[in-house]
This record gives sequence, structure tokens and C-alpha cells, in this order.
Amino acid sequence: MRTGLYPGTFDPVTHGHIDIIRRACSLVDRLVIGVAINRDKGPLFSLEERVAMLQAETLAIAADTGTVIEVHPFENLLISCARDVGAGVIIRGLRAVADFEYEFQMVGMNRSLDNSIETVFLMADAKNQAIASKLVKEISRLGGDVSKFVPPAVKAALTAKYGG
Repeated sequence: MRTGLYPGTFDPVTHGHIDIIRRACSLVDRLVIGVAINRDKGPLFSLEERVAMLQAETLAIAADTGTVIEVHPFENLLISCARDVGAGVIIRGLRAVADFEYEFQMVGMNRSLDNSIETVFLMADAKNQAIASKLVKEISRLGGDVSKFVPPAVKAALTAKYGG
């Protein structure tokens, strides 16, 4: 069974994340979505909320693709998480050149730690390249419509968080 790990903070999950998850399912038999516990970022949504949103949004994808999808919180090194879940590949989404520069450094460090785990980059679909969780939160906080960027349940969760 080929296992892939798609890590991120997913604060909140966006259509861009969903697109990468769907396409990653064509590459692996089991996809573990690693939800990073990054206390330095100060997420809007709690770990439990982020995990629940991802579980809800990936049910249909798992059914459609036949891929086993698991949501797994982690706070250790990415490469350690990959080992913990038995992943042979780390899946990363890219939106722009700036993403690549950062990811290029991460791949080098991860390969130094464990060169048996590959990293695969999936380019964001053109319609999702501008979507960033940080910007989605800002638009929502300021009363803008984020329905083009996130699933309906996530939009509702954002509205509830910002009291709008």
C-alpha cells in the first residue's frame, strides 16, 4: 500500500487544499493529512476544529477515489511524522515561485534527515493559485464573501468565529 503524507496547518481548509487532496489520491492508496500543531502561528481554529473540518470535507473524496484518507495531528518534525504514519512520500502543494523557494529548502533538509522519503509537488490548479488561508481569514474577518475559496461548512465556521 502506497502511503502519502500531505501536511499543513489547514487554518482553515480551502478549495486549494481540497484540490491537492483529490489529486494526491491518484498517487497513493492511503493519504494521511497531517494537521500541524504550530503554536507559533496562533491558529484561528483549534486543532479539533481543523481535524473535524478536514474529516468532513474528505469523506466524499475517499468514497469517490477509493483512497483511504486519515487525518493525523502532529507536532514533531515532518520527517518524523512521515515515518510515524508509514509514508513513503510527502505531498506538497505549490501556488507560486515563492512557495517553491521555501519548499526547495525543506526538501533538502528532509532528505538530509531521511533520504528514503520522497517529496512530490503538485501545482495548484490555476483557479486556486491565489487562495491562501491567511487571506481567506482576513476577507472573512472584514465581512467579505469567501464562498469562492472555501467549502460551505468552512464558510459557516468562519462566519461563526467572526460573529458575522
